[in-house]
Amino acid sequence: MSQSQVDFLLSPQAIRERTAAVFGLAEKGGTHFALHPEKLGEIASLVIEVTRANYPTLQIPFHSRWGHFRAGGRDRLKAMRASLREAASKDPLEPVRACWDLVIPSVLLDAGAGDRWKFTEADGSTVTRSEGLGVASLALFESGALSSHTKSHPLRADARGLQAFTPAALERAFQVSEGNPLVGVEGRAGLLKTLGKCVENDTVHFPSSASDRGQARVGNLADHLTAKYGKTIPAPALLRAVLDALGPIWPERLKLDGKELGDVWSHSGLGPKGSYESLVPFHKLSQWLTYSLIEPLLDAGYSVPGVETLTGLAEYRNGGLVLDGGLISLRDPSLASQAHRPDSELVIEWRALTLVWLEKIAEEVRRQLKMTPSELPLAKVLEGGTWWAGRRLAREKRPETSNPPLTLLSDGTVF
Repeated sequence: MSQSQVDFLLSPQAIRERTAAVFGLAEKGGTHFALHPEKLGEIASLVIEVTRANYPTLQIPFHSRWGHFRAGGRDRLKAMRASLREAASKDPLEPVRACWDLVIPSVLLDAGAGDRWKFTEADGSTVTRSEGLGVASLALFESGALSSHTKSHPLRADARGLQAFTPAALERAFQVSEGNPLVGVEGRAGLLKTLGKCVENDTVHFPSSASDRGQARVGNLADHLTAKYGKTIPAPALLRAVLDALGPIWPERLKLDGKELGDVWSHSGLGPKGSYESLVPFHKLSQWLTYSLIEPLLDAGYSVPGVETLTGLAEYRNGGLVLDGGLISLRDPSLASQAHRPDSELVIEWRALTLVWLEKIAEEVRRQLKMTPSELPLAKVLEGGTWWAGRRLAREKRPETSNPPLTLLSDGTVF
């Protein structure tokens, strides 16, 4: 595989082109799903209804991890912000490093919680699902468990601290028990341990900084990007840095010519299995992570142009919206009662069709609201938005669990 082909597969353009090709297969009856475009207006109206309930003034942030830290309208970052204001007086980049130290492991720990897990906070309140995972990861970070200087400098995630992290430590921090099970514990903890090795070994993307105290940090990625782009970092460049820096952490995925491709899968309808032509990239966690890295940059006075070039997120809430909402349907309904692996062609199709429909939903939402793409980019439609509408339909259709419409065999690193 040539370098240009690798570059293509690691770009938002490839996500759009290859998922559109799967959509073309579906239009010809060549996938497990039938398409129902007549439902588009109805689904867009639902998304608008949910968006107005969440953000009555339509002042919508990007879809990112930071919203989960504020679950229930609570400001859980107040103490951390106060600490970082003091640090910023000595090193203006330190707040970005610390926020990235928090949000990168937090996103990697989020891949669906299951319908039985919950996190209980100090005041006795409970948080579930993605918000619960976010709040739990914030508490984990603030405890210093990801730092090699737990007591003196807890607000950091560095190479030694991450490599020392274990599944047992994750179970304790996330309150996992027989009665409070969390799916994919081994996979999540393994990602953090591998992240620590990556930070230690990759001195290009994680260069030394004055704040390291002998251990390279996850947040040093901000030093790399600042040195390369200054205070204007294009969103596609931010995504590519995430893909290049974190590619080695993904377990047993596609690797071509020694290059880890991450969230890229093969569909035989596009070409021979495993061939370049057959590959469909999604980069779900990497794109969500990219969206989540933007807020600290903006707070620090950076500019991040080109956010509109990123795509939607191929995960089960957006996927649930298009399947539960009737934009697609299984040609063989019995498949809904089976469990499916992430590399199955059915799941690849579901995710690909979801991304194409998200673009179409966003266009229809803007049309109904009379807003432009710059006023309402896809990242805000997701947050407003499609993710919440997918959850709402799951609650209505499966009130006991709110599970997605398809059963997924996840290792905790994809969805």
